Amino acid sequence: MSQSEIYQESTHGVVVAVSPEYLPDHSDPDEGRFVWAYHVRIENHGATAVQLLYRHWRIADGIGGAHDVVGDGVVGEQPVLEPGDSYTYSSGTPLATASGFMSGRFNMIRADGLRFDVEVPAFSLDGFDRPSSVH
Repeated sequence: MSQSEIYQESTHGVVVAVSPEYLPDHSDPDEGRFVWAYHVRIENHGATAVQLLYRHWRIADGIGGAHDVVGDGVVGEQPVLEPGDSYTYSSGTPLATASGFMSGRFNMIRADGLRFDVEVPAFSLDGFDRPSSVH
């Protein structure tokens, strides 16, 4: 398994860091199946608690095919992060090509009721035989 660089973005005191990882044991390049894991760390650097309500991912392959994934929480949870807390999770996605990218946002609510979106940085899903770059 090869892990590439870490992509990071900060919005309203919430830092999101993502590290993609190609999964060769779950992929079959001859059949056009390239499977990626992505590891996400969310840190609350703000002064008040926040809760992740839902996520919106945009997943694109190397030939222009794209789809959106929208839903409540992440991996079945809607974590609450107190100031200084962090939350990590991993998930995955298949692609039909050896390269692509993902981007997205998390909708959050602060303890005082303010709702806001936290941007997830665009990150590359580049095949094991290519250098990493955001498309």
